[in-house]
Amino acid sequence: MGEFTQRKGTLTHLAYRCPQKEGPVDVLPPKIRWMLERRRHERRPFRKSRRPLERIEVLGAQVDLVRPEEVMHHVEAAVEAGAPYLVANHNLHSLYLLRRAPGFADFFAAADLIEVDSTPVVAFARLLGLQSRPFHRCTYLDWRDHFWSVANRKGWRIFYLGGAPGVAENAAEQLRLSYPDAVIGVRHGYFDAQADGAENQQVLAEITAFAPDILFVGMGMPRQERWILENRTALPPCAIFSVGAAFDYEAGVQKPAPRWMGRAGFEWLFRLAHDPVRLWRRYCWEPWFMVRPALADIATAWREGRLLRSPPPSGRSGADAIGQSTPVQGRMDLSINGGQPAAPAQVQKNPVAQRAEPALVDRQEP
Repeated sequence: MGEFTQRKGTLTHLAYRCPQKEGPVDVLPPKIRWMLERRRHERRPFRKSRRPLERIEVLGAQVDLVRPEEVMHHVEAAVEAGAPYLVANHNLHSLYLLRRAPGFADFFAAADLIEVDSTPVVAFARLLGLQSRPFHRCTYLDWRDHFWSVANRKGWRIFYLGGAPGVAENAAEQLRLSYPDAVIGVRHGYFDAQADGAENQQVLAEITAFAPDILFVGMGMPRQERWILENRTALPPCAIFSVGAAFDYEAGVQKPAPRWMGRAGFEWLFRLAHDPVRLWRRYCWEPWFMVRPALADIATAWREGRLLRSPPPSGRSGADAIGQSTPVQGRMDLSINGGQPAAPAQVQKNPVAQRAEPALVDRQEP
């Protein structure tokens, strides 16, 4: 591997030293050169309130249409305020479980933000004439580089609960090499998760003593969601993510699909090819149970005249839209009540359910 050396006192004057050649070479790799050029320009700030049409209902579930970088922005605001914040995610597997796992829907009702972790769901929402775009697909693999860069810069404390014994520890060691200023604690997910059980109480005490800014829970659906819901009041105030096998990827136990496959909607095929015994039912059987709710959504969109049509504009465009979006009321508004969570509000049915946004901070690129 080569290495970069700084010369002439500016970031744009970097020399790449290649071990096969003597002396530095003043040609940067295209990705590094693009990143340096991008940071020279003034960045447009995030708007200060969420658009009403960001909350939609599709296939019988409510989801939020947000970009991966917006997820990080909302979480960063919650961490700065020291307020609890729950981030959930929906994919076809969770939509299947929503109708079959007892109490599973309660977890999503309690969530402050619900990501869409499925390109087919995003595309189907677009077919229904809703405000979805390909960049609204959000999952840990989509925002992990941004997340760890922010966590490293701000010195966040991250606790990961889940995985087999030894896997999370290995993942944490790998992450500490790249992000030394992030404080990482881990605990495997093989324990008795009964809320009043001795092992569960020990896990809660360990998390409380660590005092995390971010809590990742990766024990698979629906176990991780049930655990979060049952123990949320006993956890310290922090941002909580249900992330599945996130640290399995970091430890190299599972191989992540190339991100272009995720954007193209073929990540499921990559995962099925690598683990057919475990995943064949999830990807080859469960989606058929979505046919009935899909037909119901199509019928509703047809009656409302929005099927296969472009959605209406969601607000002003250009510079006038920044910081001037229509305020919405919801579960949590960190700009009021001294940073305390606001009272829950009623969530409206499709196409819009209104929700508030945390007080935002100026965007900083990692």
